[in-house]
Amino acid sequence: MTSSHATGGAPTGAAKIGPDDARYRAVIDKQFNKRFTAHPDYVRLTESTAQVAAAVEEAVREGRRLAMTSGGHCLENFVTGADVRAIIDVSPMKRIAYDRERRAVCVEAGATVGETFRALAETWGTVIPLGEYPDVGMGGHVCGGAFGFLCRQLGLAADYLYAVEMVTVDAGGRASSVIATREPDDPHRDLWWANTGAGGGTLGVVTRYWFRAPNALGDDPAAMLPRAPASVTTFRAEWSWERVDEAAFRRLVRDHGVWCERNSAAGSPGASLWTLLELHRKQFGAIVVRGVSTAPPGAVEGLVDSHVGAVCGALGAPAKREVARMSWLEFALEPFPDLFTMPPGGVRTKVKDALLRRPLTDKQIDTAYAHLVRDDVDVMGGMLGLATYGGQVNAVSADATASAHRNAILDLACSVGWMDHRDDAASLSWARAFYRDLFADTGGVPVPGDAYDGALINHPDTDIADPAFNTSGVPWSAVYFHDNYPRLQRIKARWDPRNVFRHALSVRTG
Repeated sequence: MTSSHATGGAPTGAAKIGPDDARYRAVIDKQFNKRFTAHPDYVRLTESTAQVAAAVEEAVREGRRLAMTSGGHCLENFVTGADVRAIIDVSPMKRIAYDRERRAVCVEAGATVGETFRALAETWGTVIPLGEYPDVGMGGHVCGGAFGFLCRQLGLAADYLYAVEMVTVDAGGRASSVIATREPDDPHRDLWWANTGAGGGTLGVVTRYWFRAPNALGDDPAAMLPRAPASVTTFRAEWSWERVDEAAFRRLVRDHGVWCERNSAAGSPGASLWTLLELHRKQFGAIVVRGVSTAPPGAVEGLVDSHVGAVCGALGAPAKREVARMSWLEFALEPFPDLFTMPPGGVRTKVKDALLRRPLTDKQIDTAYAHLVRDDVDVMGGMLGLATYGGQVNAVSADATASAHRNAILDLACSVGWMDHRDDAASLSWARAFYRDLFADTGGVPVPGDAYDGALINHPDTDIADPAFNTSGVPWSAVYFHDNYPRLQRIKARWDPRNVFRHALSVRTG
């Protein structure tokens, strides 16, 4: 392989660090959701696939429940569970190179989204439609499908996955690495397929990915993936909640849904525009719409004006409006700082995700309004977010990858963030009640069907597997994986027969 972003060779043994080592605390502290704190016996810092395999086999031999981490941005306690006794941290593995033999760009699992964006843009002028937050680790990101600002134009990152290297454990407890490709005659192709949507921590430890567009020809690395945008335009508009009554709110959310429905097809004029409608609690004081577009300067102004006018006409002129143009890489490495910058010490959070195939009904809109204007709770970070979806994502069949969600127009999230553990009960109760009431007609969850497309495993919510919150009678596996789940179960049985790799929403064979 050739690359200007590769680093030197790794030592023969992975560092094994215990609670008295400052590096142990660094791994624990980087976990994003501060609701959960890990207390493993040790952490292994791995720098090669061989080190990962040795670390996995050691944990299995000793009977230690293990988990793996790269960027540390899992929303649930899949890494930080109380029963996890060993954590394998692949974040030292950051090499990014062009593999001439496979005609694909190889990215190690410890690289972050931002590091990958930078290497692709600066070395080859290319891009993969990765996630929105640059500090997310690639290891657990791509195998969950991975969507971001460019998904409406380019699809999911998993749609560009050519191959994956994974450390798995056989029935005898032996750990070894395998490379699986999307080639039709690859005997390991099922493992590649599972890593396009099954999510992290369910089959093994991802150590490397290779990316190449399905239609790429030749062997020029600059032609293996989509070209990176030359520049992007961002916008942000804000309205005071004091100007929004129930009628205006209903029209706002209804008009937003109509726009998304009309602009969700692959190749539609609005596909170059990604937007997020932020319906904060009234206590926050503002309603915000923001977005980013790769449309050229001569067209983007009209596209933004058309979107804001069509969606936010009921709110009148915004109190604040900002438009900026910048390079793609400048934006990708620091997108919307006011949205993604974390406070010192991080946050405790709950995110409840749903994909919509149709706009919210008037009943659901009224439900949202009631929860957002509630004055009987004091929840600082509560929000209903509505992000545009679809476009090129929906141009791929539901069974072509393990990411089965190929009919959505919107990604909805009831989210709440707070800092003090004493606010846990109130914050969780608010988010759970909001989500339950939104999907009351389908048992409190977005059951896949005419109206909903389930939920994304990269935004895991263990409530969906809890009958106290999911009264639909539809299993959590159908919400996350649709009809792809039986195939994932067969792959799980082949590659992880001992169920070494597991968490609350991992694929189960029984």
